[in-house]
Amino acid sequence: MTAKDFEFISVWRLQATMPEVFDVLADGLSMPIWWPAVFLDSCELEPAGANGLGRVLDQHAKGWLPYTLHWQSRLADKEPCSRLTVEARGDFVGWGRWTLAQDGEWTVATYAWNVQLNKPVLRRFTSVMEPIFSANHSWAMARGEESLALEIARCRATTPAERACIPAPPPPTPSLGPALLATGSAARRLIRRLGQRAS
Repeated sequence: MTAKDFEFISVWRLQATMPEVFDVLADGLSMPIWWPAVFLDSCELEPAGANGLGRVLDQHAKGWLPYTLHWQSRLADKEPCSRLTVEARGDFVGWGRWTLAQDGEWTVATYAWNVQLNKPVLRRFTSVMEPIFSANHSWAMARGEESLALEIARCRATTPAERACIPAPPPPTPSLGPALLATGSAARRLIRRLGQRAS
């Protein structure tokens, strides 16, 4: 079965300047710190070239489904304070692009994520699981928007006391997978019992 394309568009509104938002998003190594609900690890495999492009990060993430995803992201394009494009390879193959625009005191950050799932165990179920994969992505991005707003507040804080007043970002969420599997197993057992009674 060929991998299915997923095209997700997420729009975040943050009460911040474009440079504030861009600086956090451009630092892919800090994602596990400010977005821990999703990013488990991020480390540099290759530094950027002289033009600032080509940096490769090894990234490991999860949502609320019972699996983790591992991929390498390469910075393919960058327009300071307004655009970042990465190419992904690993459990995802494709690209992601952040585009920023100022709207008064708000920054609108639009993320386009156009990928194929390359993880064999997930590829087998893409046709039936697409709505669940989409919900998982939406959940992850909602945590990201909330977490980025908190990180910007931390960056703006000028004293330890101010930083201490800022809540921690949402933590990793236990997978709902075991609950979903248990529900599915219980439903199958009930269907079997009803079938046995009817015969």
